[in-house]
Amino acid sequence: MLNFDEARFVRIQSGAVALRERIEAVVARCLAAGAQNIFFLGTGGAAILMHPAAQLLQRRSAFPAFLGITAELQLTQSVHLTNKSIVVLPSLSGTTKESVALLARIKEVGATVITLVGHEETPLGKGGDHVFVNFAEDDTSCESFYLQSLFIALAVLKHRGELAESERILAELEQLPRLLLEVKRSYEKEAAGFAQKLAASDYHIITGAGNVWPQAWYYGMCILEEMQWIRTRPVHASDFFHGTLELVDKDVSVVLFKGEDSARPLADRVEKFAPTYTDKLTVLDTADFELPGISPDVRTLVSPIVLATALERVSAHLEVIRNHPLTTRRYYKRVAY
Repeated sequence: MLNFDEARFVRIQSGAVALRERIEAVVARCLAAGAQNIFFLGTGGAAILMHPAAQLLQRRSAFPAFLGITAELQLTQSVHLTNKSIVVLPSLSGTTKESVALLARIKEVGATVITLVGHEETPLGKGGDHVFVNFAEDDTSCESFYLQSLFIALAVLKHRGELAESERILAELEQLPRLLLEVKRSYEKEAAGFAQKLAASDYHIITGAGNVWPQAWYYGMCILEEMQWIRTRPVHASDFFHGTLELVDKDVSVVLFKGEDSARPLADRVEKFAPTYTDKLTVLDTADFELPGISPDVRTLVSPIVLATALERVSAHLEVIRNHPLTTRRYYKRVAY
């Protein structure tokens, strides 16, 4: 595979899976101590990657789960954020300034803070009540964060008696690192073609629904915009029909991500509509990937992870095609803002 270290990838995702038992123990202790809700926060892309886990709890648990924009929460606060809250703060660097600033306020409130970081000797690596460290870099962080936050959500469901067949589900998830590697291998040729399509346009409408919508949002904002300087319009597949559809014509690129949860019909609707009006519809469907040993209900849970894994291969080809390294920035962490 192009510019890819297979052993490194498996090691990092296996590291995320290896945190599961301790994550489960921490969540169990928090619930036993009287936790009343959970906040999934973070800043920028890391915050977006928390959305599927929060969404899972919002749809399948009576335990309140909240999302928020860290910088905004610092200013507005929330009556739900109390000393009975669990707060999940992810940051790959462990130094993201908005999250570090909010950590101090959360400590004042007395909430229990779980930090997910790539580096321990950092403000967030040292500041959480429960710190989970799994070194990763940009090309491996999506899967790692998705897995860790999924384990948090599943732990809540399990210990509240809201997760049937929990041991089977968790056992299947243990297989994911090697299965994700096979996803990458199987998609390499198609990824190169997808990258060619992305490189051929300077604007893309990117859409999806359900638990893969956050990955559509993330890929548009954090990869194509931040790392490739390509203009995008991420829009939820439902909202696509309440404004964005008016921008579609035969030369406008529409990129559709499809997952396997109950929101899939919303993506089907876009897939049916778009080819009538554009010649540039590209679809990436997680249902097309083989995941031996993974049951349909678990496939639903891991669709965002599978999508992120496939898209990393697209990004690897895209930076070469455009001669624009993914690490190139003009402003991010380069100028004052």
